[in-house]
Amino acid sequence: MITLMVEVFVTLFVIMDPVGTVPIFLSLTSGRSTASARRAAWQAVAVSFLVIVLFAFFGQRLLDYLSISLPALQCAGGLLLLLVALELLTGKADDPGANPVDTNVALVPLGTPLLAGPGAIVATMLFAREVDSIGTFAAVALGIVGVHLAIWLAMRFSLPILRVIRDSGVLLVSRIAGLLLAAIAVQMVADAVRAFIVQS
Repeated sequence: MITLMVEVFVTLFVIMDPVGTVPIFLSLTSGRSTASARRAAWQAVAVSFLVIVLFAFFGQRLLDYLSISLPALQCAGGLLLLLVALELLTGKADDPGANPVDTNVALVPLGTPLLAGPGAIVATMLFAREVDSIGTFAAVALGIVGVHLAIWLAMRFSLPILRVIRDSGVLLVSRIAGLLLAAIAVQMVADAVRAFIVQS
């Protein structure tokens, strides 16, 4: 049980990458108040947790019903992230007219597909198949809860950085975050294309 819990936690931690999410979170919440950024942090974690849990229970049935393959889901997530990355790189995300302060970035792209992306969803669906008792269910559940707690702590305690780096620092972080997010998006699309080729 402990081994399975650690395996779930480590696998999702590596895939969801709480530390790597921090610069993207900071750039997307740079124009907001501290209270709004804190709210975005827990909302993103809540959305991610809800998506992960839903796919753990009903993911395979839903994909089968809609005739959607995992590579298609992965490619769609990658394209969505690429759009957000381009906004960060070109500065459009900093334009109040292009990205209003009341836009809820906690839902998209933070909650999904950045945190609860195809990789995390697939990994969770695979772990859900190993549940055959109350012990294994508890192990998987604790692993999922633990990684989401780590994500929330990473984003929550990154907020003081915004007050230190100021506007110029935020601009630099936004560009770096855009580059990282673009790389993640391209990798997701490339993996999806590779999976399409293998399936065909």
